[in-house]
Amino acid sequence: MTSERVVLDTNVLISAALLDESVPARARNHVIRSAQLIGTEATVRELVVRLLSPKFDAYVSRFVRETLLRRLHPIIDIVPVIQLVRACRDPKDDKFLEAAVNGRADVIITGDKDLLVLHPFAGVSIMTPADYLAAVEQAP
Repeated sequence: MTSERVVLDTNVLISAALLDESVPARARNHVIRSAQLIGTEATVRELVVRLLSPKFDAYVSRFVRETLLRRLHPIIDIVPVIQLVRACRDPKDDKFLEAAVNGRADVIITGDKDLLVLHPFAGVSIMTPADYLAAVEQAP
């Protein structure tokens, strides 16, 4: 059986880190258990920089955030960007589309409206964490 290939937007991963029982956390945990997480050097770099930002120190310890990064790093299939994508109204979000296209992803999970309006994109579903969980709960 082929594992579902999933791109998790940085905003979902940060939300999941801040609130461990949240919908984004449940979506992240499902992906970790049951799917293949896809990223690129750019998406991973953004996650590291944003997650380790001092602005989150008041919400969750740096140790917890570093632990999450150590947990995620070995399970992310980091794909090379061969096919560039310039499709999002926010160019900073094109990196998630590139991860999906180059990594042959099935879905991008995001809370970003600039990405959500593109659903579907090049055969890739783009959905919120809540919609993703609803879809996997209905799957046989």
